[in-house]
Amino acid sequence: MKRVFELEFEGKKFVVEAGEMAKQADGAVLVRLNETAVLSTACCSDSPKEGDFFPLTVGYEEKQYAVGKIPGSFLRREGRAGEHATLTARLIDRPIRPMFSEGFRNEVQIVNTVMSVDQDCTPEMTAMLGSSLALGISDIPFDGPIAGVYVGRVDGKFIINPTIEEREKSDINLAVAGTKDAINMVEAGADQVSEEDMLDALMFGHDAIKSLCAWQEEIIKEIGKSKREIQLFQPEPAIVADVTARTKERLVKAISIFDKLERQDAIQAIEDEILEDYDTRSYPDEKAHKKTYSMVNNILESLVAEEVRRLITEEKIRPDGRKLDEIRPLDAQIDILPRVHGSALFVRGQTQVLSVTTLGAKSDEQIIDNLTEEETRHWMHHYNFPPYSVGEVGRMGSPGRREIGHGALGERALSYVIPNEIEFPYTIRTVAEVLESNGSSSQASICASCMSLMAAGVPIKAMVSGIAMGLITSGPLDGKHSYSILTDIQGLEDHFGDMDFKVAGTEKGITALQMDIKIKGINKEILREALAQAHDARAKIREVMAKAISAPRPDVGKYAPKMDTFIIAEDKIREVIGTGGKVINEIIAKCDNVKIDIEDSGQVTIYHMDRDTINKAKQMILDIVKEAKVGEEYEGEVVRVEDYGAFVHLFGNVDGLCHVSRLGWGFVEKASDVVKIGDTIKVQVIEIDDKGKVKVSHREYLDKPDGYVDRPERPRTEHQSRPDRSYKGPRKFKK
Repeated sequence: MKRVFELEFEGKKFVVEAGEMAKQADGAVLVRLNETAVLSTACCSDSPKEGDFFPLTVGYEEKQYAVGKIPGSFLRREGRAGEHATLTARLIDRPIRPMFSEGFRNEVQIVNTVMSVDQDCTPEMTAMLGSSLALGISDIPFDGPIAGVYVGRVDGKFIINPTIEEREKSDINLAVAGTKDAINMVEAGADQVSEEDMLDALMFGHDAIKSLCAWQEEIIKEIGKSKREIQLFQPEPAIVADVTARTKERLVKAISIFDKLERQDAIQAIEDEILEDYDTRSYPDEKAHKKTYSMVNNILESLVAEEVRRLITEEKIRPDGRKLDEIRPLDAQIDILPRVHGSALFVRGQTQVLSVTTLGAKSDEQIIDNLTEEETRHWMHHYNFPPYSVGEVGRMGSPGRREIGHGALGERALSYVIPNEIEFPYTIRTVAEVLESNGSSSQASICASCMSLMAAGVPIKAMVSGIAMGLITSGPLDGKHSYSILTDIQGLEDHFGDMDFKVAGTEKGITALQMDIKIKGINKEILREALAQAHDARAKIREVMAKAISAPRPDVGKYAPKMDTFIIAEDKIREVIGTGGKVINEIIAKCDNVKIDIEDSGQVTIYHMDRDTINKAKQMILDIVKEAKVGEEYEGEVVRVEDYGAFVHLFGNVDGLCHVSRLGWGFVEKASDVVKIGDTIKVQVIEIDDKGKVKVSHREYLDKPDGYVDRPERPRTEHQSRPDRSYKGPRKFKK
């Protein structure tokens, strides 16, 4: 039976429909936010999957029909998920994942199908609400509900789920999710806002989340199914006792080794010894063999995690011996690669990122084709994480969700200091190559990319640095259990910790946040402490970066295309382009294949490696669009001679007529008596008629005879005008 639930929320209406669509799914809801509609479904397998992780998959399917589009692909079908869909799927996955019990191994799949989109009513947060509700009303054990909102700030006022117009004006673009009790996911960009302002935005968003969670609880109470019994993974006590007794003491020593690779080798040697022992034992069947082997592997990892967490929370000692707020050794260099437009290397401990910036023409912009209106992107940041960076063999190819997410985070962090297209009309692509990784490679990529941009001569507004913060708790965050906030987490602390909180920004304020946690949520005080600790760390990192390069270079590099930009009248664009592009193509051919971009606004941008070639092309365009003005002086070539006057080339396609009366001070019978084709004479513009025809005078540059008196002009009647003979050639008379 179809059930409908409604909620007025921040000036818009949520409508949830259940019991009509996708009835064979374990849980399904159609969620509407005004005219945005998303179908969210959840299904869970009946038996656990082999492995030592929770197999959760979240999909976000963007259907082009949702905005009245036909896909542009050859097959006219939606292809693989685009970047926005991938990032949105991650956005939904992150707050949901911690809400499943430890040891949950049954496969869960959530599919969000975007069916209708009102651009001012967020389909992303509609899908997050739908995902939570689909799980909540199903029989799948889920410790939710969760909800998420966007938060903006316009003129100092916070806004929940801002419209497109409001987002353009907002200095904060925050996505926050959580339960009714705490925040458990943050994704944000900001125009250099303070830590306290960002904290206020987070809390403002959480207040709205509380009301959405309360509404979900009402719906679940009415139509939710009883939760099924799920067998959680639990290792056998006898095996736990055996493995612990044989390895714990040695693992404790190995964990304290400073060098990552040496530490990994020491831990691995202990683990291999135990695993080999259990691998060679006899088992009733292969299934029991695999199950036991996986169990031992899981126990060993738990022992390592337990010791790492104990050291930090009880003894305040980190695996590499650092203080809780201490940053690993830093190094920064620029100009690593000689032929690229800009390059920089940033090192933090055993994390190393090489970033390369390339400058291109405006025509190199990326075209974004998703459920929003078609737009272009002139600034791109890409992140690559090859397997060799962690000393492994693995798949190479197209970027995965993690790489896309880290690239987008860096792009967001730096976007607030990137000059606009008018200030710097280049397409900018920066690629961060992770060469070595021991945690926090995404923030190292932000530091490296910032220096790379400055080395390339991109006039960024301020230097951006990033740091990853961690959290280790000894129990629930109830004020009774200790916790430790870690600055600059390494791989071990990230893997076994409770939080990965990335903060990037300038001296002035925050430009990007990203937070993922493995516990149910964190409170305001932990957020405040983590932000304050990150602020100090970012300042120290910028000091090191500044020693390598303190400000953007004044011009682009030797191998980067040079550029010049200027404005022409909109009504002159057609003349510059010419019929079928004839004129513009001639300019390009005559100027060594320069790149020329002409905007509808009349902005012209010319790119070439040689500045003189740019100047040549620019002058040719300016000559085409130039208009003569009365009083201007020119030294031009005589290109045509008639009895009544001479035509002098002024510039571009513009010739001026110098009448015989203006070729000299005395009487001139024919122009040919004074000048011939090819002569160069100096002239002044004296008149431009309503058809744009130009009249010039030469006599001003000749010595005036003594006693010369101009002939007075004959008076004309009101309706009489001087006949225009200038362009008619010799008068013809009928016989």
